Amino acid sequence: MTSRKMNVLVYSGNGSTVESVRHCLYTLRRLLSPNYAVIPVTDSVILKEPWTASCALLVFPGGADLGYCRSLNGHGNQRIAQFVRRGGAYLGFCAGGYYGSQRCEFEVGDKKMEVVGPRELEFFPGTCRGCAFKGFVYHSEAGAKAVGLKVDKKCFPSGVLPTSFRSYYNGGGVFVDAAKMSNQGVEVLASYVDPLDVDGGIGGLGSAAVVYCKIGDGAAILTGPHPEFAAINLNPKSGGPGYSKVIDALTEDDASRTSFLKACFAKLGLKVSLDTGSVPSLSRLHLSSLDHVEVSELLEDLKEIIKVDEGEEYIKGENDTFHIEKQSSGWSLTSIVKALPIIGIGETDMQIKDEQYHKESGDKIIEYDAVIKRLIPHENEWPGSKETPYFNHHSFYSHLRRYQTEKSSEAEDFGKVLLYGEVVTSTNTMMEKNTRMLSRLSPGFTATATVQVAGRGRGSNVWVSPAGSLVFSTYIRHPIALSNSAPVIFVQYLAAIAIVEGIKSYDHGYSDVPVKLKWPNDIYAEDPAKPGTGEYVKVGGILVNSSYSSGNYDLVVGIGLNTTNAAPTTSLNALLPSHLTSFTLEKLLARILTTFETVYKSFCRTGFDRELEQQYYRYWLHDAQIVTLEAEGGVRARILGISRDWGMLRAEELGWEDRPTGKVWELQSDSNSFDFFRGLLKKKM
Repeated sequence: MTSRKMNVLVYSGNGSTVESVRHCLYTLRRLLSPNYAVIPVTDSVILKEPWTASCALLVFPGGADLGYCRSLNGHGNQRIAQFVRRGGAYLGFCAGGYYGSQRCEFEVGDKKMEVVGPRELEFFPGTCRGCAFKGFVYHSEAGAKAVGLKVDKKCFPSGVLPTSFRSYYNGGGVFVDAAKMSNQGVEVLASYVDPLDVDGGIGGLGSAAVVYCKIGDGAAILTGPHPEFAAINLNPKSGGPGYSKVIDALTEDDASRTSFLKACFAKLGLKVSLDTGSVPSLSRLHLSSLDHVEVSELLEDLKEIIKVDEGEEYIKGENDTFHIEKQSSGWSLTSIVKALPIIGIGETDMQIKDEQYHKESGDKIIEYDAVIKRLIPHENEWPGSKETPYFNHHSFYSHLRRYQTEKSSEAEDFGKVLLYGEVVTSTNTMMEKNTRMLSRLSPGFTATATVQVAGRGRGSNVWVSPAGSLVFSTYIRHPIALSNSAPVIFVQYLAAIAIVEGIKSYDHGYSDVPVKLKWPNDIYAEDPAKPGTGEYVKVGGILVNSSYSSGNYDLVVGIGLNTTNAAPTTSLNALLPSHLTSFTLEKLLARILTTFETVYKSFCRTGFDRELEQQYYRYWLHDAQIVTLEAEGGVRARILGISRDWGMLRAEELGWEDRPTGKVWELQSDSNSFDFFRGLLKKKM
């Protein structure tokens, strides 16, 4: 089996600057989503966590590379270098470019600024010397420039490329003698146009600004300037008198900058997004329920935390503020919308913006937590198709009621109150990070969305959730009195069972859809691009967050499932034979929620009993799998299953000729990471 690498990791540890990391995240997410999850990681992750198997690209942003050295010299750099040599990719902007070179020479002769010395990664087999242009001041735009770059199109096999463009520059270097190093796997992708203030080698003619370096089976691209900085994210007031002209020049060449970056990503083997349009705006949130009266009852329960400001009502949570936009008795939003003509996809509720948000954000870096979320309670009727064109509430509630009435169903609460938004930050974050609101929600309250812009995954991961993914979070109030008979650790296993059984019981004929479980909380599917090979790809994940209030665990169970979208791996619809109807998000959500509630209620009565255990094993990928326990010195072990008391993964130690030694290990899901494809169990730090 082979794992498809989906993570792009941006270093945000010691030495990096907040602004450089933010610019990296903004640009990389625009150009690489939804094919990759772009994730900030600290030096601790680089040093201790098993990041290499799922990483497609490691990015080091601007900052001060001495901080990188202090944290990562030795073991950290060994891991990075090995990752690249074995087929990985490294991208270093400015300080990341100095750091990836064999030697750094920065402001030589300036006693206050000078940084000189060897660097361990040595991707560029020479010196990166700076500042290429004078005037740099730490934590300032005083030396910022729009520098001209000449692109060598011969280095790029395909793509639409500019001959030249202007890029943001602030303190970067030149790669000395790079043009003479082609026999060492070095290519000069772009050169500075203007004369340099330092010697770039080749008799003073060297001007290499961006270089590609072939390293074993992998590669690195290092830059002196900052092509990841988009002009729209620069503040004209933060620089000197001429800084606004710098921004104007960068704005004029932004399309060329983007084209160049796309070509660089493609050269490193990454799949670039075809759609690099504007950053999606947060939409209105629609609150509805199976029985309309429950919306009014929920608002009454929330009354204690609803504040009135100038006649407007707000729910002010710890993380988010929600503005309640009440529908008037005479003119509901639905009735107004019905009177309007049908509008195009670009003009839907997805693009309705908060006034301040609209004025200040545009297509730039957005502090989503600071944006006031607009909440519309539907107390008399469900939202219509013109209000929520990408989610059919009538279809969802119809299927929910149908599944609830099945003979085997115990479902009555999960999904009966629904919060939906076309574009949200994260369904999990909106619930779990606002604990005062969370504790007042009715059990089974569910939030879902068409697009998440800040989806969350386990540990340091994020879940890529473009349109076509089924993303939702459900609130469970689990009594602490059940801690011994029904421990909360099992809820992630129950959710996994519910997802797989929900898919297989979606309707007649779906029982053979090839989906499986990976411990502890991932959903995998047989790769439809490689039928018959036994290769699986991840199509879903589960995240359970827990807090405590009034004798209960307040659980938020977040689920993301690729349903109709092909990227970043594959989708459920791609698994279906031609005679079966495609999954719809509304019907699948109703099916999973009712299955989940039935499984959960059984668990509360009898714990993780034999029946639930067998349900779990029926779908999991690990039958008698032999693994290496990395944290135990590389011991080989065979997976036995999970313990029915506390949900630990049980593995028996193997000795000579893989015979059991009699020793059994029990491993916690929150402390270990399972690299299924390499047969490794790794300690999470």
